[in-house]
Formats: sequence, structure tokens, C-alpha cells
Amino acid sequence: MRRLLEACVSRHASDLHVRPGNPPVLRVSGRLERLTEAPLDGPASAAFCRALCSEAQWASLHKVGTVDLALTHSDGERFRVSVMRERAGFSASLRRITSQLRTFEEIGLDRTMVTGLLRQTRGLILVTGPTGSGKSTTLAAMVDWINDHLDRHIVTIEDPVEYLHHSRRSLITQREVGSDVPSFAEAMRRVLRQDPDVIMVGEMRDLETIATATTAAETGHLVLGTLHTTGSAKTVSRIIDVFPPNQQEQIRVQLAMSLLAVISQILIPSRRGGTDRDGNPVPARVAALEVMTATPAISNLIRNNEVVRMQDVMQTSRDKGMFTLDDHLALLVKTGVIEREVALGYCLDPRLLAQRLR
Repeated sequence: MRRLLEACVSRHASDLHVRPGNPPVLRVSGRLERLTEAPLDGPASAAFCRALCSEAQWASLHKVGTVDLALTHSDGERFRVSVMRERAGFSASLRRITSQLRTFEEIGLDRTMVTGLLRQTRGLILVTGPTGSGKSTTLAAMVDWINDHLDRHIVTIEDPVEYLHHSRRSLITQREVGSDVPSFAEAMRRVLRQDPDVIMVGEMRDLETIATATTAAETGHLVLGTLHTTGSAKTVSRIIDVFPPNQQEQIRVQLAMSLLAVISQILIPSRRGGTDRDGNPVPARVAALEVMTATPAISNLIRNNEVVRMQDVMQTSRDKGMFTLDDHLALLVKTGVIEREVALGYCLDPRLLAQRLR
């Protein structure tokens, strides 16, 4: 197990996959690479999975079929781990969490815009995107900035705890779903009794968690959360659609009052050669972003159930710090960070983007 974790760290892989009947596989710069030619048999894969788990976690795995946990390697590197039972036996997927927190500039966000949002004492900031798009990294950067600059009590609710934060100017409480509290919903029910100023919800995955987070944002807390959606309009629609029809009017009003911003991101391959057109080095994968801030016009669209017009308002509100995913993809192509074909593969409107790039 130690050798495989060390290989993951030394090769700068983002993920390690162990499956019975297959060799161990790393994901390096978005591509899968086999570590050996020889496959692991069932007992070897099961032994690897057993070594990852505590007694309680191993028992839970046999009961429900999956267990999620966090693991700290001897050199301080942390891994988010999912161990599962499958047709061929026991397997595991490990996501490496880099110990070095990113700055807003490294992520690609405007520092003035983000810090202005984080200074708010109430409201909801959502970071969205597919699995593996860097949402946790962005949230960790936000928590770290608040910790350095503001006097706040920050409560994080995560599954599992990924980045470890140590209290500096702020006081930080980190709770792990599964070991410290049974569920996100239960943690959110209790959190308002813990005198929080900032609540970070690792995943807003059910109606009760979303409802409690929205109410907390409305009643004097800054709430940071994530959703597995791409794009601001889809994020707003997803939140509203979670609720039954007779409650959707109420949640639209609440969301219009409490939403501060939606930051949507995806990770995409950078330009071949590893440099932009000015010769500056770029990482193997870069974040393509969309930023929507809740201006009065945006709030009115949410309140009036006109979310489909959100993209149009964002395109005419660039002076307020907003930009669409296709805007950012066009910028990344023009600066030589990504290839034109990559942008067209990830954009929302390929025909319009192709015209812009001519």
C-alpha cells in the first residue's frame, strides 16, 4: 500500500485506482497510466482495501457496500478514498489532495471579486462542477483566506475532511460525515446551535441540506457549498427542482434574497507543449470558469422564474465581474493556454464560439 501511495505522489497523479483482475492505475494529467503489467488478483486487491479501513469502516463496507474515508500518507499528503464491493471483489479509488493550498490567482479567480464576497456576513456562495473539477480546492482557498483575514467561527461539514485547516485569525471546526456526525442533513440541523459565522458544506446533496443551508444564508450566516452542476442557470434550476412544486415559489424568493454568487468550473487539458503563446508554463490541466454574481437583475430572474434568461444577463454584465463559461474558454484559446478543439469540446454553444474564434 505504501509503495502505491508513494508512486501516486512521486508521479504527481491525481488518482489511484485498485481493481481485482487489473494492474494498479494512476490518472496523470487526466490520462490513465498502468503502473505494472501484472494484474492484482482478488486477495491482493482485498488486502489493499482492508489496509485502508479501520475495523468500523471495514464492517460498514460489508454492510452497505461502500465506505468513504480520508487517509494521510507518511509525508503529509492526504487522500480522499472510496472503497467499494463490486462484482469481482473489493476495489478502491483514491483522490490525492495536494497539501499546498492554491491562491485565487492560481485557480483563475479575480481576488478583488472573491474577497469582496467573502467579507459578506450573510449569503450563499456556490462552487459547482463535475466530480474532479477542483471544487474542494476552491472552497479550501476561500476558507484559508477567511482564516487569515477575518475574525470568524468557521464550521466545515465534509465527507470526508480533505484539507486540514488550523485556526489562525478565525476559529475553525471541521466535522466529518460518518465519523463525527451521521449525515450532512443532521450536521446542518445542529450547526446553527454552534455559533457559526461561516458554514462550509462539502456537498449539498439532498432537500433538507439545501433547505437548511438556504435558510442559514438568509438569517445571518455566510454559507459556502458545492453542487454537481455545470453552469449558473443549471445550478439555480437544480436547487429549485429539488423541492416539491408547492414549495418552489418560496425557495425562489429565498434564493433571490440569499444567493451571492455561483462559481462554476471544469478542468480541461491545456495546450500541448505546456506553455502559452508568451512562453509561460501552464499546468497539464487548467480550470475553465463561469462566474455569476447576484445583481438585482439576476435576483429578479430567479424570483420571477426566468432562469433561462440568465446567460443573456451575464453577457451584458461583464463590467460587474460576470462571465460565462464560453467567454472564459475563448479567452483561454486566445492566450494560448488551451487548443481551439478543446474549447469547442467543452463549450455550451459550439457554433457561436467557433464564430468568435475566427
